[in-house]
Amino acid sequence: MNAPLLAIFDCDGVLVDSEIIAAEVQAELLAAEGIEMEAAEIGARFAGLTWPTILARLSEENEHVFPKDFQARVDKRLDERLSSEVEEIAGVHEMLDELDLPRCICSNSTSARLEMVLDRTGLWDRFRPYVMSAVEIGTKKGKPAPDVFLHACGEFGVEPGRAVVIEDSVHGVAGAVAAGCRVVGFTGGRHTYPGHAEALSEAGAVTVIKRLRDYPATIAALAEWEDA
Repeated sequence: MNAPLLAIFDCDGVLVDSEIIAAEVQAELLAAEGIEMEAAEIGARFAGLTWPTILARLSEENEHVFPKDFQARVDKRLDERLSSEVEEIAGVHEMLDELDLPRCICSNSTSARLEMVLDRTGLWDRFRPYVMSAVEIGTKKGKPAPDVFLHACGEFGVEPGRAVVIEDSVHGVAGAVAAGCRVVGFTGGRHTYPGHAEALSEAGAVTVIKRLRDYPATIAALAEWEDA
């Protein structure tokens, strides 16, 4: 029997509905640099990547050199909006009440931002101290590198194949699959887009859900699928 022993959560777009806010802020400030992109396009293309990675790709695509303070300005504006606007994904507390597994968070966000959004939504005490920022721990490589997931499995002494990750982004799914974890895709955030579920499946998610209340039953089913 290969029953899951660890539940690993992405944060943005899975636990808190923050990806759409980030995309809106990025679109607003990119427009000021002459790069016109809709928030929906930013979310579809770049959700799950670190902001430096996004900027590097946009710089190359548009042959544009961003001001040295651009990333800091985006971070400042985003923190302002998150601190006053971000809400939890519907059903997250009820789902956690039902979930009977050790759990942690693996995110590309900084630890300071994670604490802010999780505290605002009442989730900080439900995960700490197991809130892991990929860019601050271990190798400091963000998703889609698998490193943060491997680090989490090591912390709990669990083989990656016995961990289940829930991710809303193609890049996050790819990183978890590369680590050897099983992955459930999630499309319940406001940043979801046409073809989202299909993209997550193509990246390696074994199934995709759009309601967090379905997650405990999905995890329970994974053991049965493995045994079938």
